[in-house]
Amino acid sequence: MYKILKNEQLNENSFEMELEAPLVVNKAMPGQFVILMAKEDSERIPLTIYDYDQEKGILSVIYQVVGASTKELSKTNDELFSVTGPLGNPNEICANIDEFKNKKIVYVAGGVGIAPVYPQVKYLKEKGIDVDVIYGARSKELLLIQDKIEDVSKNVMYATDDGSFGTKGFVTTILEENIKKYDICVAIGPVIMMKNVCDLTKKYNLKTIVSMNPIMVDGSGMCGACRCEVEGKTKFACIHGPEFDGHKVNFEKALKRLNTYKEEEQEKMKQMEANHE
Repeated sequence: MYKILKNEQLNENSFEMELEAPLVVNKAMPGQFVILMAKEDSERIPLTIYDYDQEKGILSVIYQVVGASTKELSKTNDELFSVTGPLGNPNEICANIDEFKNKKIVYVAGGVGIAPVYPQVKYLKEKGIDVDVIYGARSKELLLIQDKIEDVSKNVMYATDDGSFGTKGFVTTILEENIKKYDICVAIGPVIMMKNVCDLTKKYNLKTIVSMNPIMVDGSGMCGACRCEVEGKTKFACIHGPEFDGHKVNFEKALKRLNTYKEEEQEKMKQMEANHE
């Protein structure tokens, strides 16, 4: 069991969980993920690491309530049955500092995608590398951890769909206005956002890294649920990723796979709600 120190609601459907997991964070690097289970019979929930304190053994994740499993997680306040990780590969830039130290880097985050962006930008700042961040959400109320991301970034540029904060429009609007400043882009967020960013950066031949979040079960490459098509070949996000060259990802297939269990998930949510009435 893993003791929960905090499970706090950040906005209408986003939560931050902080828990004791010293063995997990001991070897953690930005870009990696963990798999959580609220109870012994719960589904496994993959979440990218948001923050960690290796001295105190504390792990932090940010998650959205989008289905029955994350709904259950949001109501779990004492301890978790299981935390597996760190899984996946570290962010390419963080793992190869010397190769990128003289590059001009921009991170593009959409919605809760700011959570995995934060530890990467924080790590790079600690290594003396300043990066810019473009952060978008539907509205001002849905922007997360603004103070924290501003503290570790050189510049943060905001976009909201409704114009309630920053530029009215999408992250791609801001990126295109500034794209010639950068040598490399990292995009993390909804699949459609990452696709749109890659469509833009491909026109400018700007290297772009994306972090894929497909359906995942065991996190070890055995089940094959998290398969993605990259450069015409099947890759598993849990062992080959979660990061890939965005210009080589088949986003059309990725978008279709995200809806594979949509009807089953909706039915499970209805059952959960009925059980709590």
